Amino acid sequence: MAEFSHFNDQGRARMVDISEKNDSVRTAVAATSVQVNEEIYHKITNHEIGKGDVLSVAQVAGIMAAKKTSDWIPMCHPLSLKGIDVSFDWETEDQPTLNIEISVKTKGSTGVEMEALTAASATALTVYDMCKALDKGMVIGPTYLKEKTGGKNGDYTRNR
Repeated sequence: MAEFSHFNDQGRARMVDISEKNDSVRTAVAATSVQVNEEIYHKITNHEIGKGDVLSVAQVAGIMAAKKTSDWIPMCHPLSLKGIDVSFDWETEDQPTLNIEISVKTKGSTGVEMEALTAASATALTVYDMCKALDKGMVIGPTYLKEKTGGKNGDYTRNR
């Protein structure tokens, strides 16, 4: 069983000391989705949502969230991110679904999985916020880590 380093000698939470870890290039890719109705799909793709360009605003929200992850997640280290990319892809066969993928990169002593997952969540939540006047029944998720590279524990790729 893995030993958890997020607890101090009293069994209380602590931010892990990463000062002795070597810097390396680290990446993470996270994904999520937002299921919408036909009306929302058409209004987003035709830029007819009254609050503005939904995907542009959501993209900026995702980037901002990645940069502020340590403000949201108590034990995350503030990181100097080197790159963040937010991409969108529509699936329209059954119910229109906006697939969101976030890539985050840094060179440092801890990974960027939480930054990618936080960005994915904020991006999806922004889509919901901008479209909720039309339908509050949108479904967000699942949200998950697709892959990560770098660090002591090595690379990871989701099998599904």
